[in-house]
Amino acid sequence: MFKRVFDFCFALSFLILLAPLFLALMVLLKISSPGPVFYKAQRAGVNAVPFSIIKFRTMAVNSSGKSAITGVNDSRVFPVGNFLRDTKFDELPQLLNVLKGEMSIVGPRPEDMSIVENYYSDDDAKTLSVLPGLASPGSLFNYTHSHDYLDDENTEGSYVEKLLPVKLGIERIYVENISFFYDMKVILRTFYIISLMSTGVKRFELPREYALALEKGYID
Repeated sequence: MFKRVFDFCFALSFLILLAPLFLALMVLLKISSPGPVFYKAQRAGVNAVPFSIIKFRTMAVNSSGKSAITGVNDSRVFPVGNFLRDTKFDELPQLLNVLKGEMSIVGPRPEDMSIVENYYSDDDAKTLSVLPGLASPGSLFNYTHSHDYLDDENTEGSYVEKLLPVKLGIERIYVENISFFYDMKVILRTFYIISLMSTGVKRFELPREYALALEKGYID
């Protein structure tokens, strides 16, 4: 109950605080790329129940390619979209998902339904036992280390074979140790990493969760 109250108050406060930024980004998207401002996609929620995640659109409307995974140098992403992805501003509309109770501020990042249905093991499904989050240790690892795993020639294949198992191992560590103080640390770490990435920092040390997941055999 406390986590839900915190999520609601946090999301509502930031939606009000960031209203001018939302408006500016909406105008920027409208003048930079034809098409809708927002993008909705089906993602796996708690217990794998699908829901529509909301993002600022970062890809051209008539993009070629159907991969659910965005490559490091994905040609479908237009320049303003790259800026939104680099700063994580594209994820801000998910505060609405948090208000609706479909997501939490901190929790395992929600995956595409096809990825869950085709590639999740029973152990991986343990990450679906809690609400998905706007931020998580796994999503931060993806943010800082995906370039070491993804192959632009085979983005989805390299994602499910190399990056996804590591992300899920890290998310399992979060689920097993979930607490309010852990969530606060993840939130602070998220702000810290985004601020560094926005100033050009590209290399980061492996997170503590990586070592724990390796020790428990969750990742190879």
